Amino acid sequence: MQSIFREYDIRGIFEKELNEKTVKAIGFYLGSAVKARCGKQNNEAFVSIGFDARTHSPTLFEWLSLGFLSSGCNVLNMGMVTTGINYFTNFFEWEVGEKKITPSASVMITGSHNPPEYNGFKITIDKAPFFGKDIEELGKNIIAANSEYTPISKETKIYTIYAKKAYIDYLVKEFSHLKGMSTKVAIDCGNGVAGLSIIEILSKLNINFKSIYENPDGTFPNHHPDPSEEHNLEDLKELMHKEGFELGFAFDGDADRIAVLTDRYNIKGDQLALIFARDMAKEGKRPTVIGEVKCSKVMYDEIDKIGTSIMYKTGHSNLKVKLRETGADFAAEVSGHMFFNDKWFGFDDAVYVAMRVLELIKHGVDLDKEMDKMPKLFSTDEIKVKVSEETKFQIINKIKEALKNPPSYLPQITGIVDIDGVRVSFNEGWGLIRASNTTPVLVTRFEATSPEMLETYKNSLNRLIEESKL
Repeated sequence: MQSIFREYDIRGIFEKELNEKTVKAIGFYLGSAVKARCGKQNNEAFVSIGFDARTHSPTLFEWLSLGFLSSGCNVLNMGMVTTGINYFTNFFEWEVGEKKITPSASVMITGSHNPPEYNGFKITIDKAPFFGKDIEELGKNIIAANSEYTPISKETKIYTIYAKKAYIDYLVKEFSHLKGMSTKVAIDCGNGVAGLSIIEILSKLNINFKSIYENPDGTFPNHHPDPSEEHNLEDLKELMHKEGFELGFAFDGDADRIAVLTDRYNIKGDQLALIFARDMAKEGKRPTVIGEVKCSKVMYDEIDKIGTSIMYKTGHSNLKVKLRETGADFAAEVSGHMFFNDKWFGFDDAVYVAMRVLELIKHGVDLDKEMDKMPKLFSTDEIKVKVSEETKFQIINKIKEALKNPPSYLPQITGIVDIDGVRVSFNEGWGLIRASNTTPVLVTRFEATSPEMLETYKNSLNRLIEESKL
């Protein structure tokens, strides 16, 4: 059961790992953690909970809420929403009876881009992510206690809040200057929850758009809701090509990741980060931008010419914490998570990012021209190497040890960054090997100045992986 308590969230298969007893226990012990961290007594803590489109999400909401109520926490029910709306609730007051309260914590019930049988919980306490050792410790406490469900506190209640409406109204106001812009936009919501907000926002702003798969359906009948996989973008590309749309947005299941397409490019998160940074620089700002270890060298080098770049660990929780710590303008992952401190609240929200992209175009930014002028390097997408959950970090440790005295078949090494796995720099590129925190795989990515050197770096580091498995 400990395997469901992961680095960034809690995630497992409904009714197998996420059964009634376990989920109620998660609510109970998490509620106790919320009260302790926020200095709240019984009936003082309020936890806002929303859920995605998965068929079992309402059931998990019921079980989790009962656990929170039994711990002495009240629950704010926002219904089916995006993860961005869930995070949004932490920064505002909400009407509860005759008073207004700010939540002590929030939980988003979502399986994100996992297969339909999965679900899970993304947790925020006191506006900060609850992750890593905190989640691990929570899991250990639940497993050790193995207790039966605690009766509900009669002092606590479930209240309804209208978070979706407040969020839509807020973004329509924030982006009112985009009203009536002529750019033709195609949207693929992937039968996730993005359509719950972006359709109404674009409609109220009179933006010319067309959407596909906007109705939430947790069985995901059209394609898997993961826009980082190229084959999941085929229907959106076809729509753009047939009907002459200039811009395309695709969202994952809970709408915290985005893919941005033109008729020529699928713009990755690190490329988009550079475009945003250049736009900020045009306004006289020297932007500070956080990237993760999978981001291109181009992004880091080019941002350092106009501002400051910071390389950090992969993972939405890690980047949110680093953003808060440094006060950077924004952070980005290659996969499409983007986090804006600039004019926003520092959390990843793909619907908000879509609006910022439209704002770029309003500013006169030509996305294709921006992509054309980026220095040309050759890179791979993420390549996943299957290993076991038990050995993945052991293999990384072996690789780190081997690199202290590198084998002769490796090209000349010019630098090593080991904040998250190992990112090995060579004369004409780099390669990354890191253990996934969510699945039993090693994640690799490579970049070089030529296809030949790309193959050289890939083959040599893959050899190192194979030798480290032994």
